[in-house]
Amino acid sequence: MDKRTEQYPMNERSSSRSNLSDEVVIVTGSGRGIGRAIALDFARSGANLVLVDLDPETLNSVKNEIFALDAKAMVCRVDVSQKSEVDKLVNDVIQQFKKIDVLVNNAGIIIRKPMEEYAEDDWDRVIDVNLKGVFNFCHAVSMTMISRRYGRIVNVASIMGERTLPPRASYCASKGGVIALTKDLAAEWAKYGITVNAISPGWVETELTRNYFAQEEVRRLLLGRIPVGRFGHPEEIADMVSFLASKRAGYITGQNFCVDGGWSAL
Repeated sequence: MDKRTEQYPMNERSSSRSNLSDEVVIVTGSGRGIGRAIALDFARSGANLVLVDLDPETLNSVKNEIFALDAKAMVCRVDVSQKSEVDKLVNDVIQQFKKIDVLVNNAGIIIRKPMEEYAEDDWDRVIDVNLKGVFNFCHAVSMTMISRRYGRIVNVASIMGERTLPPRASYCASKGGVIALTKDLAAEWAKYGITVNAISPGWVETELTRNYFAQEEVRRLLLGRIPVGRFGHPEEIADMVSFLASKRAGYITGQNFCVDGGWSAL
């Protein structure tokens, strides 16, 4: 295995971490992978976490990791595609913490099969989670952020929102929609002190992608297109999220940042 795939060194990150002490941060899809890394990074920064996922087992596992860091977290089993569930969660968070400083829309699913084999339900499910879920949460937090004249929203899109690698039609469409929605909301809400940005991860090695990347043909195809010559680490995505969520990023809004090892440069 290429030595550049070694574990991402945690000690190199501590000096640049943003101080988010006592800020209230919602992270969707935080039970594993990129979402878990984002949640743990915020916990190390002193934030109060609201962990959102559908799997209670993984949610509780991440919660315990956060508690071990002497940080606070509440877990919420919520289907991001259901507006009523999202609205209730946001109301509960405001009741408990009195505010919401940061929203990270990370929850997402993918279906890989040719478009002609799609059922309507396949298309609807991906769009509902990946795109409508972002709308649901942005809409739900909008009034509290507007009233406080402050907020940071980071939407996790994908390099597939600007480029494609078939067969991923619904995923590409949903992530392209996330990027467009990000730009519109940034323009609408800038006057309220709210920044809205997107991050488009490239090929990141997680529990869900590891078996896919282990296929020799897939591995050769993907690594051959990544200039840095390796897959990304979830913590590298978390670093960018943490920066965009901080007060240091107050002049950055409406942008989509590709964190992809150079894939989008080709």
